[in-house]
Amino acid sequence: MTTDRPAVQVAVVMEREAQPNRWEDWRFRIVDVVIDEGFGTEARVLRDDGKLRRTLHPAFSVELFDDEGEGYYLNLSSGAPVWFVMWRVDDEDPSQARPEAVSVSYNEAGRWLDAQERVDNVPLPLPLCGWLQAYTDEHYRPEPKQRKRPASFLPPDKRGAR
Repeated sequence: MTTDRPAVQVAVVMEREAQPNRWEDWRFRIVDVVIDEGFGTEARVLRDDGKLRRTLHPAFSVELFDDEGEGYYLNLSSGAPVWFVMWRVDDEDPSQARPEAVSVSYNEAGRWLDAQERVDNVPLPLPLCGWLQAYTDEHYRPEPKQRKRPASFLPPDKRGAR
């Protein structure tokens, strides 16, 4: 089965810091999202000095969907477009965490946050901003803003119906 949707394959670089303070055993953060240049499917440690460990998590596909146009538009119009990465700490081993999904839609990231997921963002490279902008320009048309009349200009029987 093939898809006609534009997509890019990416890998997520995640960092784990051991005992960043006296209240935490581990701190995790997303360091970067890079184009996946055939890194395989298994996560691999890039660096581990005992305090900081960086791990590459490959094989994420970021597909663009027509119905996410508003989310792409909001991301692009923010002034600093980003990748949104949803990630989770392993329930059985809290010293491990892994990314679960990557998106460029502001709205999708909002849905993840509403579901109490952890979401971090990192800058979207300029060439991919152009790719996303071209798709958004072709597939998204903002709803025209409609002026809402003040209630004082409505007939009394219509004022409470809003």
